[in-house]
Amino acid sequence: MVRRFPASAVAVALVATATACSHPPSAAPPPMPDMAPMSTAAPASPAPAPVVGTAVSIDNFAFTPATLTVHRGDTVTWTNHDEEPHTVTAGDGSFRSPGMDANATFSFTFTNPGSYDYICSIHPVMRGTVVVTP
Repeated sequence: MVRRFPASAVAVALVATATACSHPPSAAPPPMPDMAPMSTAAPASPAPAPVVGTAVSIDNFAFTPATLTVHRGDTVTWTNHDEEPHTVTAGDGSFRSPGMDANATFSFTFTNPGSYDYICSIHPVMRGTVVVTP
């Protein structure tokens, strides 16, 4: 059995559908209160503050902190927390530790202001800097 609709009903349905699809809404909906627009920019990360203190940890083949700020006359102590030996060797030759096994330490007193870059002479990819202020 085939069901037939009157031609007038089909015409009304077609006109209603065409009208709904061809006319854009008259206005955009109002923004919701208390909602700020979303930003697509990444939030700015604060610049890292210089690390002040006198201790450098050697852990996972890295000097931490990588840059340390001290005052003239301060003594910096490096402690090796790795199972592998490491050294602390200044680029300008001003200080050099012997090979340090696990839990060994090396200390150096900085008497002149300046920036001192250093490496582990066994693992030269390990780098650090001590900044000495007056």
